[in-house]
Amino acid sequence: MTTKGRNHIRWFRNTSPYINAHRGKTFVLMLGGSAAQHDNFPNIIHDIALLNSLGVKLVLVHGSRPQIEQRLAKAGLESAVHNNIRVTDNAAMEHVKDAAGSLRAQMEALLSMGLPNSPMQGARIRVCSGNFITAKPIGVVDGVDFHHTGKVRRVDSASIHKLLEGGSIVLQSPLGYSPTGEIFNLALEDIAVHCAAAINADKLILFGSEQGLLDEAGELIRQCAVGQADTLQLANDAQAKLLDTAKRACQQGVPRCQIISYKDDCALLEELFTHDGSGTLVANDDYEQSRIAQIDDVGGILELIEPLEQEGILLKRSRELLEQEISQFRLLERDGRIIACAALYPFTEEGSGEIACIVSHPDYRGGQRGQRLLKLLEVEARRLGLTRVFVLTTQTAHWFIEQGFVESSQNDLPSEKKALYNLQRNSKVFFKSI
Repeated sequence: MTTKGRNHIRWFRNTSPYINAHRGKTFVLMLGGSAAQHDNFPNIIHDIALLNSLGVKLVLVHGSRPQIEQRLAKAGLESAVHNNIRVTDNAAMEHVKDAAGSLRAQMEALLSMGLPNSPMQGARIRVCSGNFITAKPIGVVDGVDFHHTGKVRRVDSASIHKLLEGGSIVLQSPLGYSPTGEIFNLALEDIAVHCAAAINADKLILFGSEQGLLDEAGELIRQCAVGQADTLQLANDAQAKLLDTAKRACQQGVPRCQIISYKDDCALLEELFTHDGSGTLVANDDYEQSRIAQIDDVGGILELIEPLEQEGILLKRSRELLEQEISQFRLLERDGRIIACAALYPFTEEGSGEIACIVSHPDYRGGQRGQRLLKLLEVEARRLGLTRVFVLTTQTAHWFIEQGFVESSQNDLPSEKKALYNLQRNSKVFFKSI
């Protein structure tokens, strides 16, 4: 065997840990319309086909901004932009649909190719598109009517999972649909973040024009924790937008986001199957920790719970009461900031405990932190010898049902709690055996 052949074999051996690690995982790939116009785009599609053959579940979210601009210019139309968001009126919407549909067909054709002596030979990939995104209109902002420009309302994650489990690649265009039958033009980044979070993707991979994130000196930033994102000085606004998208995805529960170049051949495979990768890794901070609250945490807890108290979701607590009860609270802390809290009030004589005040900071919702705190408090309740826990809620009943709680009567409450029951709030009572 030649030296070149041995090098290929060694490289293949070195990729085996990554092949094993990625098999069965779910990746969302965000490809802007500029990527589809680049000469390297067919190579990206070939690499996507290879990932599919290696057992990676793939959702491709594509944009079409330059294609829309070209069609509008050809038709002699100008599309207004407000707050960096396109206003999509009736005339523009026709070109939006045409651009999205044309690009989707192009990608389906490339993924369907199976010519001999090509990287796609024998691939036989199934590509599925559909109305997976329920959208709603942005509406009127600052007096500007955005017409058919919308934002994501809901992702049909169950249908996407079913297709992925069947071995299909899911292809999502930048369009969403409403229950009233309307079509909305959506931001590529909005779809990518919501889709990755909704399907619990293991990675969101973002394709940009540069190798990854570059600092002001043009040097590649290999790795970035979410907590550091706001301190980075990047080369341009396009890079800042990619970082913001990655940050939002991580905050909504996606463990890792990777930013790579659509211009560099093999960038996707290099990023996934080599130790150093090719671009920038953006990951949730690994120092998110849980701990028992202390008196100095009262201010941070109040910051979390006050908005929900004002909405009537939580019963109002004074600072004095919170100081007295501070030892009942369990916190999640990231980089010195309290991002979630919950409390356990034991009623030892009656073998039960009240779980209350489960709150996550708005920037960190969607990452199952409420479930994490709930499990920690259930462990603590068992340690105290309690056999069941209960909650009182006015607006979050469904969430507690999903966590295994069963609706009960206020008569089942511990006598001390029953005496304090607020008839005006008329909270529903739920119990869970532990």
